[in-house]
Amino acid sequence: MNIANSKYVPATVEAKWQKAWAEANAFQADVEPGKKHYYVLEMLPYPSGVLHMGHVRNYTLGDVLARYKRAQGFNVMHPMGWDSFGLPAENAAIKRKTHPKEWTLANIADMKKVMNAFGWSYDWSKEITSCLPSYYGPQQSLFIDMYNKGLVYRGEAFANWDPVDQTVLANEQVVDGKGWRSGAVVERRKMPQWFFKITHYADQLLADLDTLPDWPERVKTMQENWIGKSTGVTAHWKLDGTDGELELYTTHPETFYACTFCAVAPEHPLALQAAQNDDKLRSFLHEASSLGTAQETIDKAEKKGYKLPYSAIHPFTGQKLPLYAANFVLSTYGSGAIMAAPAHDQRDYDFAKKYNLPIISVIEHANANLEKEAYVGFVGTMVNSGEFNGLSVAEAREKMALAAEKAGWGQRKTQWRLRDWGLGRQRYWGCPIPFIHCEKCGVVPVPKDQLPVQLPEDVELTGSGNPLDRHPTWKHTTCPTCGGKAVRETDTMDTFVDSSWYFFRYLCPTLAQPLDKATVDYWAPHGVDQYIGGIEHAVLHLLYARFFTKALRDLGHVTTAEPFKALLCQGMLIGNAYQKADGTYLYPSQVELKGGKAFEKSTGEQVTIHPAEKISKSKNNGDSPDDLIARVGADALRLFILFAAPPERDVEWSESAIEGASRFLNRVWALTERAAAAPKEGAQNRDIQRKIHQTIAKVTRDIENFQYNTMVAACMELLNELQKAEGPLLVEGTEALIRLLNPAVPHITEELWSMLGHKTPLCFEQWPQADAELAKASEITLVVQVDGKVRAKLTVAADIAEAAALEQAKAAPEVLPWLQNRQIAKQVYVPGRLVNIVTSQ
Repeated sequence: MNIANSKYVPATVEAKWQKAWAEANAFQADVEPGKKHYYVLEMLPYPSGVLHMGHVRNYTLGDVLARYKRAQGFNVMHPMGWDSFGLPAENAAIKRKTHPKEWTLANIADMKKVMNAFGWSYDWSKEITSCLPSYYGPQQSLFIDMYNKGLVYRGEAFANWDPVDQTVLANEQVVDGKGWRSGAVVERRKMPQWFFKITHYADQLLADLDTLPDWPERVKTMQENWIGKSTGVTAHWKLDGTDGELELYTTHPETFYACTFCAVAPEHPLALQAAQNDDKLRSFLHEASSLGTAQETIDKAEKKGYKLPYSAIHPFTGQKLPLYAANFVLSTYGSGAIMAAPAHDQRDYDFAKKYNLPIISVIEHANANLEKEAYVGFVGTMVNSGEFNGLSVAEAREKMALAAEKAGWGQRKTQWRLRDWGLGRQRYWGCPIPFIHCEKCGVVPVPKDQLPVQLPEDVELTGSGNPLDRHPTWKHTTCPTCGGKAVRETDTMDTFVDSSWYFFRYLCPTLAQPLDKATVDYWAPHGVDQYIGGIEHAVLHLLYARFFTKALRDLGHVTTAEPFKALLCQGMLIGNAYQKADGTYLYPSQVELKGGKAFEKSTGEQVTIHPAEKISKSKNNGDSPDDLIARVGADALRLFILFAAPPERDVEWSESAIEGASRFLNRVWALTERAAAAPKEGAQNRDIQRKIHQTIAKVTRDIENFQYNTMVAACMELLNELQKAEGPLLVEGTEALIRLLNPAVPHITEELWSMLGHKTPLCFEQWPQADAELAKASEITLVVQVDGKVRAKLTVAADIAEAAALEQAKAAPEVLPWLQNRQIAKQVYVPGRLVNIVTSQ
């Protein structure tokens, strides 16, 4: 190669090495007994057809780790697949008058091209696509196994019902009481549903968070709050106006005397009974049901109630307290009834203020200000609580619970916020639930030898209701038990099911059975070694994956109790938006910044700058990955992503930083050209040699600790130092730099490695090792303290002896004045760091 005339052309270099890796099956991973192994995984994408910069960041972070571990001698599993069922595909198919499968598979092909253009080291032989029978057939088999184990059941429960889309919605799909797609007011409707019995593992899901030290604490806290274990008292209060009683639950029995009213959920039997002869109450209950079942939505809504014709009799005071049907009480928590203590619960406080109900404080505390808000600190001394006055809150909590139990109207009980997972969706584009309804035999599973139950392709998609329910032939079948006429289950599974076990299916994607235990135990004996994905999935996806893993363990498919040993939640990519006077948005590359103002490059027109927010297609506040690859190459974009911020922090879009990454790569190219032509003889430079090995050690530490931004910074420093190198030292340093940069920018480093005469591609080379002796500093900075205060910082030989360090410290001009006329009582030397002198003064 004529390196003197070579030029770095990213498109040529990147295409060359992507082809070479593919031909060599460089990243295919198979079981190799006895070899150390590592499983790195990024959350799989939904194939919308467009790869956005959030994907680029996520997958680049994982790729650096995968390439590094491979170079460290690990057998690395790094797969990719597609979370490809779901309502967006169905809606897109309706809009485009096509089939969801065609739309989805075309999108996958488009996104896969862009993925390969970034050089991410995926083992595509492990690819899974959740909308194909090869994936959802084994999932149906697992579903039946979980049913037989008692972890799947069918029952009636309240759900969020979208009357326009005619489907159940998850809580997260209800926005301000309306369906996220249709905008229709959602109803709380009681209906038969399929459930996963996730509450069976509530204790384990909570306790096992302590076995995950390599998860972010905020994620574990979010999961803990979602599971919501609470210990309280279930109480049975007599009702005036009926022979029945009111069962309620409270986590704060110490506030019994603060109770000034009681409330029940709109679906509570007492509310429904009273509504039979009250049109206004019926209307109120219908309005209240429109909030859906999402706690966050209910908490934000205005608190409303309707007084029922009953009174609850307070067991401690004998008072008759008003009973309301209230829109903020959930039928799914406890018994669907509460004792309201407005002085010590903000929802109760807001309700009491609205309806002019008494607010009685039972906890005396200096910070309480009931004119403004409820006091929920639960620290202080009990007041207005009869015989319990003067006790601490903790003492009162215990003694009132005991008193309730002794009197026979209360019992201590543990409750969970966690509810069983309603998984049925009245939609076409999802995994069919493999069950059959027979009038004679009831609900029975499809025999395993008849799986998969495949979706019919000749369906009419209208956007309303379930096409499977309307299909003229698909749902009609025979009962496998009695042979009589029967119908298939037409609900499909929530797409969260598909993403709850995919990380195990990657390991045996073509197997007829769901999983091969030996293969799973080889790759993931303690779960995926490193999982990477957004904080937006911190609760549901991760919680469901944890549930599935425990279920698969109990079914004998896996050994591990947790799916992901370590978790990294990367920050978002954010950027300023640039809006023209006509309302349209420009891409950052179309804008020139001058003096804090923005101008369109092509016209000079000044445009409005909107503050940085998450990059989105609607605001054009980040160029598309395809355009950027065409302009600067994948490696420059990868480098920008890594250098701009630590992985867990947000990255702000910067055209200048992207250009800076490109310039750096060109400098590395130029350095390599010089190294390739360097003479075989040359003087050694101890400082440069030291820098080389210090950089190897630092980059190794930084990758292990996900400090990718400082990893890149260290390589930049080494590049600057190598400008002074000559001969063999220049070659040694350049080779080290190329190897250290390889996980971050794999294409250009492969090319530069070959330019230096190496025949083996870098993806098969071992990671460089730092020589500890050569990395040692020749000098160190020694801090000198006198009586606890820093008085000097001395530059001394790195191998200085203790006696010499003490003498130099005491002789330093900055130190001498602080030792005059004083006796030294003690002197301490911390090797390589500190001299501490204590005087008797």
